[in-house]
Amino acid sequence: MNFQETEYIDEDFSGGDYAHAEIVNCRFVNCSFRFANFGEAVSRGCVFEGCDLSNAKLNSSRHSNSAFLNCQLGNANLFGATFEGCKLVGSSFAGADMTATKIQGGDWSFTSLRAQELASLDLHGVWFVEADLAECDLAGSDLRDADLSRAVLWNADLTKADLRGARLDGVDLSMVKLKDARIDIAQAIIIAESHGARVDT
Repeated sequence: MNFQETEYIDEDFSGGDYAHAEIVNCRFVNCSFRFANFGEAVSRGCVFEGCDLSNAKLNSSRHSNSAFLNCQLGNANLFGATFEGCKLVGSSFAGADMTATKIQGGDWSFTSLRAQELASLDLHGVWFVEADLAECDLAGSDLRDADLSRAVLWNADLTKADLRGARLDGVDLSMVKLKDARIDIAQAIIIAESHGARVDT
């Protein structure tokens, strides 16, 4: 089943099999996709607003210039999924499998990604403003020029991550693992201040 240039409001697609579906220029508002199968599906220019994708299968799916706004993706299977230039603002990924997920640009502000495995990903330029990244494994990830303003990074692992050029305004870095992380001078000052140092310039 394919979806083309249609708006759906309060529709229930729970448990449906939409593997390999092509979803183009559609809008879904307050729709339920619980336990639905979207394995290897493709979405382009779509908007999912306030939708429930809990326990949905999105493995190896590909999403280009689509938006998932304030959606629930708890326990969803996102193994190998690709998000290219997408907006995920306000969405929750509690318990989701994000192994091998690819995030290419886009806006992930206000998302809940707590305790996700995001190691060694190319996340350069991605917006994570006020995102919950507590206890995330971001070891070895490329976060150059990402916007992490006011993000929650409590106990996150940024070992060997590249943070150069990333915005860290309002971030508490006192409980972040930063061993061998690459940082710039401005970030070094923020990190020092997070540990209580007084920096004279």
